[in-house]
Amino acid sequence: MLATNEIKALFSLMDDPDYEVYNTVAEKLLECGKVIIPSLEHLWETVDDEIVQERIATLIHRVHFQDLQQELKEWCSSKNPELMRGAILVARYQYPDLNVPFLLTQFDQIRRNLWLELNNYLTPIEKINVFNSILYNYYKLHGHELSEHKPDNFFINILLESKKGNPYSIGVLFLALSELLDIPIFAVDIPRQFLLAYFDILQHFYTTDNTIARQISFYIDPLNGMIYTQTDVDNYLHKIKAAGARHQFLKPQSSVQTIYKLLEELSLCYRYNKDDERAEEIQQLMRIIGNEKEDE
Repeated sequence: MLATNEIKALFSLMDDPDYEVYNTVAEKLLECGKVIIPSLEHLWETVDDEIVQERIATLIHRVHFQDLQQELKEWCSSKNPELMRGAILVARYQYPDLNVPFLLTQFDQIRRNLWLELNNYLTPIEKINVFNSILYNYYKLHGHELSEHKPDNFFINILLESKKGNPYSIGVLFLALSELLDIPIFAVDIPRQFLLAYFDILQHFYTTDNTIARQISFYIDPLNGMIYTQTDVDNYLHKIKAAGARHQFLKPQSSVQTIYKLLEELSLCYRYNKDDERAEEIQQLMRIIGNEKEDE
């Protein structure tokens, strides 16, 4: 950490018209990490120069983004990356000051409500009916199509606050709850869709043959909880001329792969809205976990 007098000296150069000087100042301050943010925020409040304020805001974002990149690396390299933690990291891209304890309290309340209704005597379909009743009827989650191109619909905190999301945010919530409740529901990589699948034989997940498809009992659309059969999905794959690669689409996706897909769609959403800078930053996050995804 830089000494106080060094920080003051660097702050005094924030308005330097020479961009190379400003770049050097920014890199020095970035080395301080998150601890520099309160000082930067105070500086922003005390200066009147809009150019300097813009530079400070950009620097604060860079500090947050640098910290997020490191946390994402640690998450995807951990032994068992929790899906909810991954979703929170994605949300912190847009909302760096996210109240994580409050968010986890909301999440745990939903988990408890589900746990009270579930038991080992329920069939897989009955368990999903419990999920649907709690999520879509009691909590009134409302899914929006990806075609609406709203970045906020991807973030788990916005979903829990507003009860509005898209197939990815609702699907990640569905999966994170299933993870904690030991229900074998996983995302599958169906082209142009985000579907969940109920797998009935966990120990056969990592076989090398193509029998994985026969282990899926049914599929769930997280947009509304609708259940689809294998025939429904096979018909869809045939319609889009992807039936030949059927087996590769029906494998359970890991938490890392699921978050990668969430980021991929979020990047496309920013790109559609012509926010290329944010789209590129999301792609940087994708590159961090890309190697981990390919290794699985």
